[in-house]
Amino acid sequence: MDHRTLGASGLRVPELSFGTGTFGGRGELFGAWGDTDVRQARRLVDICLEAGVTLFDSADVYSDGAAEEVLGAAIRGRRDRVLISTKAGLPLGEGPGDAGTSRARLITSVDAALRRLGTDHIDIFQLHAFDAATPVDEVLATLDDLVRAGKIRYPGVSNFSGWQLMKSLAAADRHGRARYVAHQVYYSLVGRDYEWELMPLARDQGVGALVWSPLGWGRLTGAVGRGRPVPEGSRLHRTARFGPPVDDERLYRVTDVLDELAEETGHTVPQIAINWLLRRPTVSSVIIGARDERQLRDNLGAVGWSLTPEQVARLDAASSGTAPYPYYPYRAQEGFARLNPPLAG
Repeated sequence: MDHRTLGASGLRVPELSFGTGTFGGRGELFGAWGDTDVRQARRLVDICLEAGVTLFDSADVYSDGAAEEVLGAAIRGRRDRVLISTKAGLPLGEGPGDAGTSRARLITSVDAALRRLGTDHIDIFQLHAFDAATPVDEVLATLDDLVRAGKIRYPGVSNFSGWQLMKSLAAADRHGRARYVAHQVYYSLVGRDYEWELMPLARDQGVGALVWSPLGWGRLTGAVGRGRPVPEGSRLHRTARFGPPVDDERLYRVTDVLDELAEETGHTVPQIAINWLLRRPTVSSVIIGARDERQLRDNLGAVGWSLTPEQVARLDAASSGTAPYPYYPYRAQEGFARLNPPLAG
């Protein structure tokens, strides 16, 4: 497993990291991805560590905090071998203080995450959404205090638009505060919006991408393709409305080439889709998920080999073009605004 620097920081992260959205199984939206318990999670962590995957990503909204609890139990006794990434900022309740990134909410959120994870520090702490109701200087001052207190090591963000990220970076530079070094973003062969504005910004400003949903919200697993509709029982039937949209023809252009390359290379469709992402500029780590050992081992097979330039060009051509509006991250931000209006200003 190769390691890369996270943006312009000194932190080295594995090229693949593991997402814990399937841990816990509590709640409706962020609990619909899986119900992995502590015993099962410990086995998945074992496999990850054997392969060199040492970065584990979570969030307070995943299963209403249960995902962090399961992760904390699964890594107990080996905290010094892993890096923990987690997020806060989305609603966890109906109260006025249950959403956003105010000073009070951030301090409370970090302390609660530390308790659930059973640790004294978070390696990468990210804002799950931009909070237009809280001044950027307040957010940055609070994160800087948490860094100085040793509770978080590196701050980052997720699902920010270009102006939101650049405004924050400029404010951090102006006041000499800790800069965001990570941006957790949606990026896949069927969702390349990240390349338009956020990738050039990240390259210029030294912000590393942590990629979520590299298989296009479950569409690039090999189960879906031309003549192969979404299988009965797939979680896509329940969750597609929450994920980034993809029109069928665009999806099938990509899966046609993925099927061809799977035949040519002997690698699976998910492995090829992830391998393509690992060659893209600014990508520090691709977050893989798995509900069981088979899925995990298959995703781990995405590293240690490379597509040829000609194969990459075929994937580039099939996946280019305009995605359905609203584009990432604006669709995600609209969804967050519907969940909790103050997040939209």
